[in-house]
Amino acid sequence: MSSSENFFDTEKLIPSYFKLALPVVFSMVVTLVYNLADTFFIARTNDALLVAGVSLCAPLFTFLMAIGNIYGQGGSSLIARLLGSGAREKAGSVSAFCFYLAILTGLVIAVPLIAFRGPVLRLFGADEATLSYAGEYYSVLVLFAPFAILSFIHSNLMRSEGLALQSMMGTVSGSLLNLLLDPVFISLLGWGARGAALATALGFVCTDAVCLFFVRRKSEVLSVDVRRARVSRGELGQILSVGITAAISNVSSAVCVIFINQFLLTYGNEKIAAMGIVTKVNMVVQLILVGFSFGGIPLFGYLFGAGEKEKLRELRKFCTRFLCGLALAESLVLFLLARPLMTLFIDHPEIIRDGTEMMRWQIPGMVFCAVVLLHTCLFQACGKARPALAMSLSRQGIVFVAVFLAATWIAGYSGFLVSTLLSDALSAVLALALYQRVLAKK
Repeated sequence: MSSSENFFDTEKLIPSYFKLALPVVFSMVVTLVYNLADTFFIARTNDALLVAGVSLCAPLFTFLMAIGNIYGQGGSSLIARLLGSGAREKAGSVSAFCFYLAILTGLVIAVPLIAFRGPVLRLFGADEATLSYAGEYYSVLVLFAPFAILSFIHSNLMRSEGLALQSMMGTVSGSLLNLLLDPVFISLLGWGARGAALATALGFVCTDAVCLFFVRRKSEVLSVDVRRARVSRGELGQILSVGITAAISNVSSAVCVIFINQFLLTYGNEKIAAMGIVTKVNMVVQLILVGFSFGGIPLFGYLFGAGEKEKLRELRKFCTRFLCGLALAESLVLFLLARPLMTLFIDHPEIIRDGTEMMRWQIPGMVFCAVVLLHTCLFQACGKARPALAMSLSRQGIVFVAVFLAATWIAGYSGFLVSTLLSDALSAVLALALYQRVLAKK
């Protein structure tokens, strides 16, 4: 019996879920720590232009994550279902295919990203004051694009086999290296934005190396044998149909950030800097919710592939209640501590004031966010590409853009403050409606 078969104990459904999800959550928490540390060391310079410049590059990181998730989440969903149906050999071929295609894609996209650096940064919202800072961060991250994309491959694929602990160790090792290098590169050596990007990039390299070690030494299913890197047209369609929907969610998020930055640019770079800090602090809630949602994907997919529909519905019901309760508790804490948290990062009265107000309007929507994340992951795990695509285009996509444009047209800056909360609520309603239509009675 394989390690994955031992791991997915469907008779003890909830313990199996937490056994899979907790390592993912822990890796997310560590990722959160180094993201906050990155922001902390930059913000402690009290240079609003430096903070704004680095914050403007968030869509680039999100774009690279999106490319990685095409093969990472698309491959993971397919592998989990293949294991559920007993097709171990096919699962190994899928993993090798995703690994090498990710490397190739990273090399290909780095070229136009470097060639069109100026126009891309302008699109992100950079102006003459922030262009040099954003350019330093952007250039380093693009040069390491293949490593960044690859870091999302095995960290996802290993969980589909039940190697959640090893996946966590890979992610955590890269995060810790980043955390150690940040103060050295940013503060001690004075490399500023370039140093922050280099610390992040070397963290990706570390994650790749550790994950590759575990795949070679611990996995019974996954492969990096280039001779096995072949999939059928149908399997490729399944990888892309789920993976692209996952990627669209990331791309949509990047587009939303661009919309926000372009809007806030008219109010000054201090507003962009405040939003950059708020985004990182809000990740306290969001990354933990992401961890518990994505941690369940292998089990969701395994149950669906094995035809255990009743157990799948039972697990979904538990996860909905658990994640909503968790989101509510976390949101309350951050709402009350909004101003002290902003003060922790920067000593700039205007940025602290703006950031506190932004955070208190955005954080209540995390309860709705929990519903959206869970159901998006559920659709992806079950290979339901169309509803997964609809969810990917909702909360941080079409729904957000529509709400954002309408709210800012009607109420200007006040409309911007409420737009995230409103789009989260509407997207949660859509998630529940799609579940009832697609999976509830299957």
